[in-house]
Amino acid sequence: MKNFGILIFGLLCLFGCINLKKERVPTKIAVDQPPNILWIVAEDLSPVLPSFGDSTVVTPNISRLAAEGVRYTNVYSPSGVCAPSRAAIATGMYQNHIGAHHMRTRGNRKFLPEVIQPYGAMPPADIKMHSEHLRLEGYYCSNNSKEDYQFMAPVTAWDESSKKAHWRNRGPNQPFFSIFNLGVTHESQIWAKAKDSLWVDADLDVPVPPYLPDNEIGRTDVRRMYSNIKEMDHQVGEILAQLEEDGLLDNTVIFWYADHGGPLPRQKRLLYDSGMKLPLIIRYPEKKNAGTVDNRLISFVDFKPTLMSLAGIQPPGNLDGRAFAGEFEVKEKRQYVYGAADRFDKQYDMIRAVRDNRFKYLKNFKTEQGYYLPVAFREQMPIMQELLRMRDNGELNENQAQWFRKKKVPEELFDTYNDPYELNNLADKPEFEDKLKELRAECNRWMGEVNDKGLMTEKEYVESIWPSGEQPKTINPVVKYENGKVVISSATEGASIGYQILTEKEDRAGEWKVYTNPFPINVDEQIVTVAHRIGYRQSDEVFYKEN
Repeated sequence: MKNFGILIFGLLCLFGCINLKKERVPTKIAVDQPPNILWIVAEDLSPVLPSFGDSTVVTPNISRLAAEGVRYTNVYSPSGVCAPSRAAIATGMYQNHIGAHHMRTRGNRKFLPEVIQPYGAMPPADIKMHSEHLRLEGYYCSNNSKEDYQFMAPVTAWDESSKKAHWRNRGPNQPFFSIFNLGVTHESQIWAKAKDSLWVDADLDVPVPPYLPDNEIGRTDVRRMYSNIKEMDHQVGEILAQLEEDGLLDNTVIFWYADHGGPLPRQKRLLYDSGMKLPLIIRYPEKKNAGTVDNRLISFVDFKPTLMSLAGIQPPGNLDGRAFAGEFEVKEKRQYVYGAADRFDKQYDMIRAVRDNRFKYLKNFKTEQGYYLPVAFREQMPIMQELLRMRDNGELNENQAQWFRKKKVPEELFDTYNDPYELNNLADKPEFEDKLKELRAECNRWMGEVNDKGLMTEKEYVESIWPSGEQPKTINPVVKYENGKVVISSATEGASIGYQILTEKEDRAGEWKVYTNPFPINVDEQIVTVAHRIGYRQSDEVFYKEN
């Protein structure tokens, strides 16, 4: 009865939050139509699922995707936390390349250092959101509903971004790119459900990583993590059921992945594999390569060019990532993936990571401070509170105590084959000197290549993008009528232009179209248009009516 109650309560929550259950008539797919692309994103989750070797809980829907798709077992976020990771996904550029490396830039002022005001990261002028590229090719792009890109998304990014956003709102036979973000596995759900016994299977036998307390408090939070995974799997099943109900499964590329590593202490926010490594499954149309494993190194910066490649769009050459699937797949394998950790709320740090298929290198810049940073958000978790209690009472064992060392060593090197929890630093071992030199040199090369913004203070970075002391504003679009068509432009380099065509009886409430070329209007219509470069403030709205 308890399990039945969990299922019913979870499904009720799902229907209320995502509004997925609707009767639909299957859509007929045009033979030459490009594939639909669906991203299902779980938050704060390491590869602790049956499809990736952890049989603690059963996940029938994700296991089905794995059986019908490809499991990617070597995928990494360039950050151990959400907003910098999502900035990298949306732009195809490393967060420390575009000033999105601090967590967060646009957050509540009370969580920011006193000298920093909320700001938006500023990529190069020619960088667009991943979804905007697809909208330009006729895709309907929807996001349900988390954004968190470290900058305000332009109105041209999405046809719809809300809790009601869904591919079902697109036009007839229109291909779609749709994202569903599932928050039930988020770190906050460990403590949010701490007093609700319905949300944890008290009898579940769970593996406890050696750096966490293996006592009843620790095991309870680990159980809750796995219980949340089961609920997330139910939500995945609901989305897949709708896709099948609409007759779209055979022409849709389905990504299921997590936005970085796990929710527990010494996982999220860190550059160990527990914070960077994540599960990815892709189910291709007609179950191409079903049940196979791909162990290539993949970074989140590769997602945008891969998305474009799958849609048949040539990725721009200025991205940090490379396509690993689709028409424009880059056949050369990655030799390394990279990571960066900087400010978390008010706590500054600076760590850089380079990883090959086996070894992980960490460069610690702030060696005068300890590994553990007190983050108030994380300290709401019972297992974190228990770690701190054990620390204060001298009860931590050697593995648990490592995170609480008072100072950092300048460099760390781990053999992830033999030391998957990264507890045994090999940096001072003579037999690993060549590997240490190799990864150290690669770290320095990468930081130079991306013009790492972590090498300047955050205040200096904000001053470099806001030279007048305030956020620059996109110049208002100029509308002209030439040769029977409306022509729109903005003098701000790299600005995207959105517009709506309104009749006298219509309110300005529809979706913003992306302006590309001049277009005609009727005598009873008017134009409303805005311009927006990422990192700038949006322009004013400009209205235009011929005559």
